[in-house]
Amino acid sequence: MTMTLSEADFAAPIDHRFFEDYQPGAVYEYGHLSVTEKEILDFAAQFDPQPIHTQPAWASTGPFGGLIASGWHTAGLLMRLFADHYLSRNASLASPGVDELRWPAPVRPGDSLRLRATILSARASRTKPDRGLVHTRGELLNQDDQVVLSLVAMNLIGRRP
Repeated sequence: MTMTLSEADFAAPIDHRFFEDYQPGAVYEYGHLSVTEKEILDFAAQFDPQPIHTQPAWASTGPFGGLIASGWHTAGLLMRLFADHYLSRNASLASPGVDELRWPAPVRPGDSLRLRATILSARASRTKPDRGLVHTRGELLNQDDQVVLSLVAMNLIGRRP
């Protein structure tokens, strides 16, 4: 079970949230997700079968001194928290993409992760008046407050009727 971790949260609940609720400068934190060795191995076996993600013995001699999660697994964990707590359940329309995707530190078995979402900008669409575009800095942090993933997400969010 993940939860709101900061004093601040949206005034509107996630299933009644619209573009107007995403205010630039607001910062929200949500978490925690724990990562197990089995989850790392299972994800890597299916999607990123590199030895650093699939072979603990080999990984122990590698550059990180042990098994680490695929960056794509880490991105999926961020997305889970993003969808559970941040993105509107009634007005999220789509995403044209993400920018600045980085993995500055590895995720290891046993790590506990949380999301920090900072709204960078929100502007109404010039061509479609029923929606706006929100840019969010998403950061996934581990239990030691290290950023393990950062990105800038773009999300189209419906406007309040």
